[in-house]
Amino acid sequence: MTAPVIHSLREQIREHILEGIISGRWQPGERIVERRIATELEVSQTPVREALRELESLRLIESAPNKGVRVRNLTAADLEESYPVRAGLEAIAAELAAVRLAEDCSALEPHVTALYEADRNSDGTAQVRHTVAFHRELVRAAGNSVLLHTWEGLGIEVFTALSIRWLGTVQQSYAEEHEELVAAFRRRDPRIADLVKAHVLGCAPRHER
Repeated sequence: MTAPVIHSLREQIREHILEGIISGRWQPGERIVERRIATELEVSQTPVREALRELESLRLIESAPNKGVRVRNLTAADLEESYPVRAGLEAIAAELAAVRLAEDCSALEPHVTALYEADRNSDGTAQVRHTVAFHRELVRAAGNSVLLHTWEGLGIEVFTALSIRWLGTVQQSYAEEHEELVAAFRRRDPRIADLVKAHVLGCAPRHER
């Protein structure tokens, strides 16, 4: 009975730190003090350490002997690296989910509706939340747990948020682009995998090579 509680606590701490990074509470290069977070959240340092280890695996923070843990100075190039991998995974998901989503897109549609409202209000937080949720439902529709686990391991929500908030990555319309994908699934477009792949790659931040 104890394990789920520990897991839940670690996840809550992870989300707390993530939100701090995304919101700018901790700036790139700034030290994150494990003991301070534990005191602030009134928890032991063990789950804080576990959460920080997860974030390090996502390349959001870095640790060094005698220097502690710091937020990585992520560049557009760093953020861009995950997009070709994500695009490949989502192209596979689109192929596997094509029949299912052609018959029923109800898991995707609420996020398109929410994105129209987010676009109108220039609500970056909602744009991130519903963009990621849309793509998670697309991958989930593939019915492949390995694919979903691998996709989630890329830290999609974090990198989407950082691309938008740190680098000003802007799409012409989040809602319209995602509505076009729903329409493509509905009409059983044989190019659906390529369309999804191109869409994801088009969201990547750009940098000078």
